[in-house]
Amino acid sequence: MTPYDTSERVLTELDHIRLAGLLRRADSEADTPLDEWLDSADLVSSRDVGPDIVTMYSQLLLADAAGGPRRTLTLCYPADADPQAGFVSVLSPVGAALLGRRVGSVAAWVTPDGRRHAVEIVAVLFQPEASGDYTT
Repeated sequence: MTPYDTSERVLTELDHIRLAGLLRRADSEADTPLDEWLDSADLVSSRDVGPDIVTMYSQLLLADAAGGPRRTLTLCYPADADPQAGFVSVLSPVGAALLGRRVGSVAAWVTPDGRRHAVEIVAVLFQPEASGDYTT
């Protein structure tokens, strides 16, 4: 398994533009999880993305694949990240593993210290595009 699962993803065109810009501004020496799959994602307009797809600022209900308790988190940009409050950066291993996935899929990642993790996406509790916000 590579450190980041690069299987098929769906990404809004707006998220793609913003993330590509974010990566260009990031330290060119840094290994970011998104580098491996950003350009191979299936792109759709914000108005056409399915409500079961994880987009930026989606709030998710996750089930730990190892049987731990369910938890919620919101996928965000690094400036808004606050893991203690449930806001996880898209540039983190877990954030990159979740972006673009569908409800029912399993997101897997490896942390920098080599530990493997996996969660099932049980539900998208909130998605900006599904609520009519196409610019977040």
